Amino acid sequence: MSPSASSPRGLAAPRFAVVGNPENRRVAFFQEAVRAAGPAPARVVSWLQVLGGEAVFEPGETVRIDSPGENAEVERLLRGVADPTRVEGSARWYAGFLGAVGEVSRAASAAGAEVLTSPGDIAALFDKRLCHALLEDAGVPVPASPTSGRRAARVRDWSDVRALMREHRMPRAFVKLAHGSSASGVLAVETAGPGRVRASTSVERDAEGRLFNSLRVRRYTTEREVGAIVDALAPDGLHIERWLPKASQRGRAADLRIVVVGGRATHAVVRTSLSPMTNLHLGGARGDLDEVRAAVSAVGGCWREALAMCERAAACFPGTLCVGVDLLPAAGWRRFAVGEVNAFGDLLPGLTGLPGSGAEGLDTYAAQVAAVLDRARNHRAVTPL
Repeated sequence: MSPSASSPRGLAAPRFAVVGNPENRRVAFFQEAVRAAGPAPARVVSWLQVLGGEAVFEPGETVRIDSPGENAEVERLLRGVADPTRVEGSARWYAGFLGAVGEVSRAASAAGAEVLTSPGDIAALFDKRLCHALLEDAGVPVPASPTSGRRAARVRDWSDVRALMREHRMPRAFVKLAHGSSASGVLAVETAGPGRVRASTSVERDAEGRLFNSLRVRRYTTEREVGAIVDALAPDGLHIERWLPKASQRGRAADLRIVVVGGRATHAVVRTSLSPMTNLHLGGARGDLDEVRAAVSAVGGCWREALAMCERAAACFPGTLCVGVDLLPAAGWRRFAVGEVNAFGDLLPGLTGLPGSGAEGLDTYAAQVAAVLDRARNHRAVTPL
């Protein structure tokens, strides 16, 4: 994945466009990667332009679709709520986002541009039930789930959650919004007999019953509280999966985000936390990757096999250049499972590529730019003049 943008036979390097929120750091990081590689700066198409039917692409452009998050007006248009910290509205967001991605794909195709993420992949990546089923069908280890796939059980309320956990012998489970991201609407639920329930979540419920995302993981300890939150979330669609005991590092629960670019695992970060949610924005901290590799080796495991599992997970989304895979290590570091696959899981500032990955010295954005440029060079090398 050399970052060089040289053009054999005198042909021009790819020209990039990025669909995103212009003020967002994701767009800035990608622009920085494009500038460092040598092509002209990426042309920015805003999500507000897309949602307003004003997106225009140019012949030959390579189009990156980036997250629509962290823009209040875009959130209002997609979710239908004035406060972007509100949790409700994820089903409406999903429908609106899929429509917007479809419009990007149609406009780009009509102009003769190439999109780096397919609408079909986006549809599955942002529905945890579909994503889980795709992974399971491909033989990728995942936590057991009674809600996986199109024909699986649908969850109408807390009583359904309780019944499914009991039926599938899951005293501990993660209850997630089907279309959520960044731990929005996720509850780590523990049960111990009738009426004995507690849940850890970043969801905050106000006096009027409205739900908000916060940056603090809190614990609810009564079935009435937990049930009220789940009942409010259920109309948007819920996914349930077994809560697997995670490995630990220095007394903190640990998992990993593995970035896969062009089919290769290129970047890895360890995430550790004192809560069940390891998301860095919820108080999680980066752990020590060398310690993880040593722990895996000490129990006779193979780190390369863990990376290969993430590459198999990414292969379930062949129309997408880059995904972030959440890799769950079982207690003792002997086994791994894939928790989720994220379309926009590459926001890991300052993280450079794994040894032997081909992305050494490159951050996640530079690795993606290099992959596109390498692919273009290879195409030109085999295409006769």
